[in-house]
Amino acid sequence: MLQSINFNKDKFVYFLNEYLKLEYQKTISTATVYEMHNALSKTLMGDISESWKKSEEKNWRKKQAFYFSAEFLVGRAIFNNLLAMGITSDVTDTLKEHGFDINSFEEIEDAALGNGGLGRLAACFLDSAVTQNYPLNGYGIRYKYGLFKQRFEDGMQVEEADNWTKHGDPWSCAKLDEEVIIEFADQRVRAVPYDMPIIGYDTKNINTLRLWQAEPIEEFDFKAFNNQEYIEALAEKNRAEDISRVLYPNDSNEEGKILRIKQQYFFCSASIQDIVRKHVSRFGKDFENFPEKYAIQLNDTHPTVAIPELIRIFVDEYEVDFSTALKLAKKTFNYTNHTVMQEALEKWNCELYRRVIPRVFEIIKLINEDLIETYTEKGGKFKENLEVFKIIKDDTIHMANLAIYGSTYINGVAEIHTEILKTSTLKEWYEIRPESFQNKTNGITQRRWLALCNPKYGKMISRLLGSDSWVTNLDLLKGLEEFKDDKKVLDRFMRIKTDNKRQLSAYIEKYEGIKINPDFIFDIQIKRLHEYKRQFLNALSILDIYFRLKDGELMNFRPTAFIFGAKSAPGYDRAKGIIKFINEIAELVNNDEEVSNKLKVVFVQNYNVSYAEKLVCAADISEQISTAGTEASGTGNMKFMLNGAVTLGTYDGANVEIVREAGFENNYIFGARVEDLERIKDFYDPVEIYNSNPRIKRVLDTLIDGTFEDGGTGIFKELHDAILKGASWHKADHYYLLLDFEEYVDTKLQAIKDYENSYEFARKCLINTANAGIFSSDRTIDQYAKEIWNIKKVQGKKIY
Repeated sequence: MLQSINFNKDKFVYFLNEYLKLEYQKTISTATVYEMHNALSKTLMGDISESWKKSEEKNWRKKQAFYFSAEFLVGRAIFNNLLAMGITSDVTDTLKEHGFDINSFEEIEDAALGNGGLGRLAACFLDSAVTQNYPLNGYGIRYKYGLFKQRFEDGMQVEEADNWTKHGDPWSCAKLDEEVIIEFADQRVRAVPYDMPIIGYDTKNINTLRLWQAEPIEEFDFKAFNNQEYIEALAEKNRAEDISRVLYPNDSNEEGKILRIKQQYFFCSASIQDIVRKHVSRFGKDFENFPEKYAIQLNDTHPTVAIPELIRIFVDEYEVDFSTALKLAKKTFNYTNHTVMQEALEKWNCELYRRVIPRVFEIIKLINEDLIETYTEKGGKFKENLEVFKIIKDDTIHMANLAIYGSTYINGVAEIHTEILKTSTLKEWYEIRPESFQNKTNGITQRRWLALCNPKYGKMISRLLGSDSWVTNLDLLKGLEEFKDDKKVLDRFMRIKTDNKRQLSAYIEKYEGIKINPDFIFDIQIKRLHEYKRQFLNALSILDIYFRLKDGELMNFRPTAFIFGAKSAPGYDRAKGIIKFINEIAELVNNDEEVSNKLKVVFVQNYNVSYAEKLVCAADISEQISTAGTEASGTGNMKFMLNGAVTLGTYDGANVEIVREAGFENNYIFGARVEDLERIKDFYDPVEIYNSNPRIKRVLDTLIDGTFEDGGTGIFKELHDAILKGASWHKADHYYLLLDFEEYVDTKLQAIKDYENSYEFARKCLINTANAGIFSSDRTIDQYAKEIWNIKKVQGKKIY
């Protein structure tokens, strides 16, 4: 079992009460939930402070890696950190003795530092690295408001500011003495670092997530200003703070684009300055060994400006010649690609970039000139495809090309994704640099996504395997296959699943006002709202099932709850329309007495990490239905699999590897594959399918026949047209919803029917858990460390 720190109850209670008394004039018995959370967190931060310092010192003795990401979706820290420190039971019992229920911390808001899989992946990677004693630290932005809080008003998404630090941020430490200055063409701001400890599970090593907050150069004394001075100072303060105010500012206009550029440069420049400054303080101004000391991983194209920024600092501040600086940068950086779609690869207008960060733009031009000269001299495919490779073309900076040319390795995040990069999206690059391309299938940390979120299942697994070593070695789950035909084990699994469904049902009733019978099948789709993820297809399938139930076509249908969780980007009108459509379907279905005992539809509000923890362990069926060839990997599919759900999905992303590991017979795969779509893409006609299939016509036409109202926005008509007519930027039904519709519905109904054989269905679920070992982010990080970063483990000796 996990060894805890040397927990001293009396000392713990003393310091906890001291914090409460000092900060709030309270005691354990009188403090509010937020006061208790902050005081407990500060107490624990005091316990780890010395260990944290020692870990940082150890990391600098070896080559270390840095993960640059626009998002770190870390979720709620308190429970995860108690688990990692091995003191959950000690703290729970001690607080209970003083009349405080630790479950009250469910009220604590998640840190709003990310949006979707990109950010959650980054958080899992940090957890896995420190648990395995790898020196990997993160760099990002300390967003004041994050993305947004989501609520529904008449079924429409409404965004509210997510002021997640309003009650404090006790797991962050401001390092005011390590701030740096960031210079734009029209503005100078301070980047103030806030460090968050990433605590290793049963290693007692601690790595760091450093997040930068933008603040004005001057600390204004507003009381001393006259009215005009006050207005000017306040405007300057706001302009500085805008840079780190919100995750992904809307870039549909020029002002938003400029803010995005500033945001990306802000955190990349601050992070590079931080690394270089620490390097100089330890090793002097000789940078020849820089790539031997550091590896920097770019999580997608958002941090790509770090490449020219490192070169700028070498050239302008330390008089390194450009050619040498470029070579050093290429050996330092590596790039993770997260999309196979050319249109999703980040691009910036040259003039806009020049206006915001002119010197960096000059460096990018020099890199582009180096590329042209180098590849022209090489000849062959280098020269033949020069237009493809150019970083600057048509007055546009192609950030993916900059990331590739400025990096040693380029990796995809699932086998099928990497193959598509090689054969399509980045085909020309792969042909000239095959040795630079790798696959690193994504993973998830089993600490949060099983041990923490599904403790009853975790304890059952530990008993069956004879230890809890799976928490740090997920491959051990393979031993569960021994029990796949043991009815006592399957009964236990089903009881735990039902308990989890009851808990989720109670939570949904409390926060969404909708009651779900926990005896229903729980079919769940939770992920960022995007057309290619095809929540729209799921909605159409539910309508089809609803109509067929009403018509008496579906006999002996097992009652099923369809649960969605997703946020749409604020400017993504079509995604918002899909949310409205699903909520309209929910309103229809849930209020129809004829079917409400067989069908429920719920779209949960403000989906986040903490909500996901409840959803993944209650799911029977995991919806992973992206159009083949569009989902790079997915990690939600892995979380559901680990917690004993079957995958209902396309042959896309990591689904490919999931069914290879757990078996097609234990999951439900449907739909056209990449090669199928390649064959038909030039003559696919959704109108022909629509006209020839009454079921498809019926559900699609609910968008325009008065069945549902879109609040006068016209978005339902636009959704209908998107499928049958297309738009200026895409062809009709460009994600092939109608093509896959019938097979999807049939496969979904088969999964629901199979649930009737409870032991056989539970067997499938247990086999999925047993084969989830490969999807641990521990495995992914181990591959990055050995095959890309070339970093070694620091001593794993416990240091507190």
